[in-house]
Amino acid sequence: MTQKIKYIILGVLIFFSQTSCEKINQLTVFDLDYNTQITIESLVGINLPFNLATPAIETNSESNFEINDTRKDLIEEVILKELSLQISIPTDGDFTFLESINIYISSENLEEKLIAWNGSVDPETGDFLELETSTDDLQEYIKTDQIALRVNVITDKLLLTDYTIDINSVFRIDARILGI
Repeated sequence: MTQKIKYIILGVLIFFSQTSCEKINQLTVFDLDYNTQITIESLVGINLPFNLATPAIETNSESNFEINDTRKDLIEEVILKELSLQISIPTDGDFTFLESINIYISSENLEEKLIAWNGSVDPETGDFLELETSTDDLQEYIKTDQIALRVNVITDKLLLTDYTIDINSVFRIDARILGI
């Protein structure tokens, strides 16, 4: 064999090995969605930060991992892919009252961590708001049985009605599937 043919064969082998590794890696990545709600009561203070806690959110991590052919000990990384807010009540409500928002995650025996925010909400925002998200690895939180979110908001308008807001989060899980 000539030197040129050896390099071509070597290049083809490297290409196929990298391509198949990338396809296998894609099989080990999946998303988990967690949804909850908060209610901002009417007549809260203006330009003063206040906190709202969500009810505990069951992670169901064991069963979610099993459905995706993996286990807690095979999780390599968990990143918050997206976190969005949607006003469900009032039906004609919008986020014009909101100046800023920070959302923190917590779980038993783990420190609270900032995971999503918007430091300056656009006054033209409608009833849907997508927040900036942290790139921190959150696997220790998702591996627990329950997580909780604390929402810290500052309003710049007086609310005359209660607002119910759906919080929708998507966590990207990178794991080894059955040890692959």
